[in-house]
Amino acid sequence: MATVTLDNKNKIKDNTQENLKENLKENMKKNIPKKKVYFTAARRFVEKRNWRYQLYLILYRSKTFSGILLGLILLSSMAVVSQTVEELQAKYANQFHFAEWFITILFTIEYALRCLAAPHYKKYMFSKMGYVDFLALVPFYVDLLGIFNVNFLLVMRLIRLFRLVRVFNLLEYSLYHKELMVLTQALRNSRRKISLFIISILIAVTLLGTIMYLVEGKENGFVSIPKGIYWAVVTISTVGYGDVTPKTLPGQMIASALMLLGFSTIVVFTSIVGAEIYNQGDGKKKITTDKDCLDCGLDEHDSDAHYCKQCGGRLWDTT
Repeated sequence: MATVTLDNKNKIKDNTQENLKENLKENMKKNIPKKKVYFTAARRFVEKRNWRYQLYLILYRSKTFSGILLGLILLSSMAVVSQTVEELQAKYANQFHFAEWFITILFTIEYALRCLAAPHYKKYMFSKMGYVDFLALVPFYVDLLGIFNVNFLLVMRLIRLFRLVRVFNLLEYSLYHKELMVLTQALRNSRRKISLFIISILIAVTLLGTIMYLVEGKENGFVSIPKGIYWAVVTISTVGYGDVTPKTLPGQMIASALMLLGFSTIVVFTSIVGAEIYNQGDGKKKITTDKDCLDCGLDEHDSDAHYCKQCGGRLWDTT
């Protein structure tokens, strides 16, 4: 009887331990970050080296394909621009129509293949370049439904020019990549200073435009405060169309001060960006999260790194 009781206790203990192990495994599965799961799948994707991986290398890493893509984008943009010239539209309307159909179909096939070849298609579809690739196709298909104005949709097709950013990404190991990264990082680091500077300028032109409305009045062309603000923007930007000019002495004095302020705005803006560009060359490595390692999953690397600093694996564009 004691033996049976002891056996039952051992069975209960074993069952309890198995249940604990299963619960622990389930909890671990639930708590695994999505990013880790993605990199595990991406690593298997690279290790298989099947047809999807070969397609991935062509679409995302091939410089030859990037050159073809560049040509198609420029050809499509030239066709859109040329269609707005009446003489060219009357003479080559059929050619423009065929080129638009042909290039859009190619871009549609390319978009579908990119979704198929990406290690994780959702990561590509909901990335910045995924949105650009999708929006580059939308105007053509919306035009078939006849919902919006034709000219509006024609101009909207120039969104494809943003796809040139992908070409520069594909050519990231070229001679100009480092300079492009320095400029991009400088603008990113100085965005708050630039935003504060622009807000200050907007406040200044609003106040000065209002003052000019009060000083000059409707008889001198300042018929409203928005008109005065328009004049202030044109003056501070050193453009000076001349359609509205101050006639009174106080107005001319304000205009002179605003012109001098316009030169200072150019100096301040270039100084902000120039200082950040200078800081890029101080020997400090900039960390970026745009490069991912499919071997170990690390996503924080130096901006000029080509290989993972943790495992030595090649860094790939995983979008």
